[in-house]
Amino acid sequence: MDDNKLTAIVFGASGLTGRFVTEQLILDSRYGEIKLFVRKEIKIPSGKLRQYLFTPENIAEIESQITGDHLFCCLGSTIKKAGSKKAFFEIDHNMVEKIAKMAAVNKVKSFVVISSIGAKDTSGNFYLSTKGKMEESVKTFTFQNLSIVRPSILMGMRKEQRTFENIGKTFSKLFSPLMIGSLKKYKPIHSATVAKAMIELANRPKGCFVVESDELQELGKN
Repeated sequence: MDDNKLTAIVFGASGLTGRFVTEQLILDSRYGEIKLFVRKEIKIPSGKLRQYLFTPENIAEIESQITGDHLFCCLGSTIKKAGSKKAFFEIDHNMVEKIAKMAAVNKVKSFVVISSIGAKDTSGNFYLSTKGKMEESVKTFTFQNLSIVRPSILMGMRKEQRTFENIGKTFSKLFSPLMIGSLKKYKPIHSATVAKAMIELANRPKGCFVVESDELQELGKN
């Protein structure tokens, strides 16, 4: 591998946005190696890819392998899919927190993580409060660049159906033309656009960035 090339790390590569992040990293000449941490191997043909299998139970065993330049954390579930609020919190908060801690220990330079529009640790909505608590947690670790992205409703083809998300997509499509000014960030956004924005954010100079959906839309156009 070219020593001048970057090494990317992706968690959640089998998910909607994670898949787009992986595909775009393969095409990005700045990256020479892409490490995918997955529960089961995924079929994406590329000489750049290295896949590492793990489960939530043995995540501590992969700490020494979480090395590289830019980490993209695309983990995300729903309470329905996880099976309970406790299981959802374990994935969307605790798992992300553990990954961020290990990445910081291993001196990963950039950490980019998907949160949600409306995330707030004090929210009365369990989903949004979990995302907000996750944001506050990852801010306690030291990275040259920490980017927290807050997309609105994600567009793209998922493997599984999410009923309320589909209703939201339909509603948002109908009313998108009316979403201007402060409402602009609530417009639906395609996962490929979010993925492109995440990669650009990882290559920003030092800083801590919380990026709302309308800014992701602009970054993903470039």
